Amino acid sequence: MTDRIDLSNLPSYRQPRRSVFSARKLALMASVVAGLGAAVYGFSPSTSPADLFSSPAHAQVNNEVRKVERPIGFADIVERVKPSVISVKVNIKEKTASNDDGDDSTSPFQPGSPMERFFRRFGGPEGIPGLKGGRGRVVQGQGSGFFISADGYAVTNNHVVNGADKVEVTTDDGKTYTAKVIGTDQRTDLALIKVEGSTNFPFAKLADSKPRIGDWVLAVGNPFGLGGTVTAGIVSASGRDIGNGPYDDFIQIDAPVNKGNSGGPAFDTNGEVMGVNTAIYSPSGGSVGIAFSIPANTVKSVVAQLKDKGSVSRGWIGVQIQPVTSDIADSLGMKKAEGALVAEPQANGPAAKAGIESGDVITAVNGEPVKDARELARTIGGMAPGATVKLNVLHKGQDKVINLTLGQLPNTVEAKADTDTGKGASKGTDVPKLGMTVAPANTVAGAGKEGVVVTEVDPKSAAAERGFKEGDVILEVGGKSVATAGEVRDAINAARTDNKNSVLMRVKSGGQSRFVAVPLAKG
Repeated sequence: MTDRIDLSNLPSYRQPRRSVFSARKLALMASVVAGLGAAVYGFSPSTSPADLFSSPAHAQVNNEVRKVERPIGFADIVERVKPSVISVKVNIKEKTASNDDGDDSTSPFQPGSPMERFFRRFGGPEGIPGLKGGRGRVVQGQGSGFFISADGYAVTNNHVVNGADKVEVTTDDGKTYTAKVIGTDQRTDLALIKVEGSTNFPFAKLADSKPRIGDWVLAVGNPFGLGGTVTAGIVSASGRDIGNGPYDDFIQIDAPVNKGNSGGPAFDTNGEVMGVNTAIYSPSGGSVGIAFSIPANTVKSVVAQLKDKGSVSRGWIGVQIQPVTSDIADSLGMKKAEGALVAEPQANGPAAKAGIESGDVITAVNGEPVKDARELARTIGGMAPGATVKLNVLHKGQDKVINLTLGQLPNTVEAKADTDTGKGASKGTDVPKLGMTVAPANTVAGAGKEGVVVTEVDPKSAAAERGFKEGDVILEVGGKSVATAGEVRDAINAARTDNKNSVLMRVKSGGQSRFVAVPLAKG
């Protein structure tokens, strides 16, 4: 009869069900382990258990087991990169007291814009949404940054140092230095500062490659003024547009980022900076796992210009552009909804001088395909004024190549809205099956001399679904200029004859032109 060893009653042994092991099986397992020990670590078959567990080989086995069992962490990376991260403290002299409704006169962004709301929640002085205080009072703001060179150049956000009278940085070892603002760029929300006092600052390297979705990311910064805080997550998305402007190209990460992290680095697992943390999306103002970072390649380009001349110059072709939707592509006879549609070339701009017209689609720059309107804006904006570029353009169904010299993007582009548009308009003439009535623009006060004015829109119509409203001016239908309701009807009928599913209209609204693809009812 085989002897059995019952382990179920041992007080230190816990398992969900009664288990018994055969002594013969235990002996077999012991012999296998001994054999492996002899083969790998040089144990003798005659080695006693006491000698086995006190031997150097046993210690080596234990160390190997610990290495396998220990969770993989980021301590080694953090130890290497954390000294390059700084806390940024600014003093700002208030010019006007803020209201309790959250109006923030120190925000560098347009009131009500997405970045202005992000600024209040994420990068406001001392992390508090909205500044409080009397006229002329000095308030303090806090953010983060990081050294990019040993001689003290550091990167942070524009909204952290914008309007600052004094900038101080605190390094990881607790030392405080005065910093000078070298230059800022509001469009990308980046700033370059210079710290004096040493030529041997630890610094971080900006990554050369783009991160992949799912890559690990470490955010290091000064949340809530605590300093030296590290959080981890992954890259959630790339190429994010958060509505701040045509240069939006953010990396979305889920590493917890809070007020005061603004301007701090997001590191990859190589210890290189993949992006600069600049905004969070949070209804409550705290981290909910959605943060946005400026990509390293953008940082490199902007910082190089800030260091060289304190400002950023961008190329400019002088066009209002919009995305090519599937409906617009169908209206233009395009196979794919790609490229940037020119809504209107600006007078005397490089594009207008080169012969680019409304309705043209820019499909490539210097041979590189243009995916959409934002990509065109980023590509041209990344080039130097005065550079010559080759544009591939779809013009009235034909491909053509246009060479032009880039101008310099103006600091501000003002769009003047027409006034009194729609006032004094007659009832107008109905446009069949589109759900709106129109009247010649020259019969409506303030509407100008070109096109037809929308005088009424059925709220349940195709026109209403596409955003038409009373006072809009339709300049073209199906690529043809229109001045009467009859010309609008003729252009629509021509599109139906060509078996088009939609007709493309160029519409002027609030001083801005855009193209709208309106679906055509059958019959």
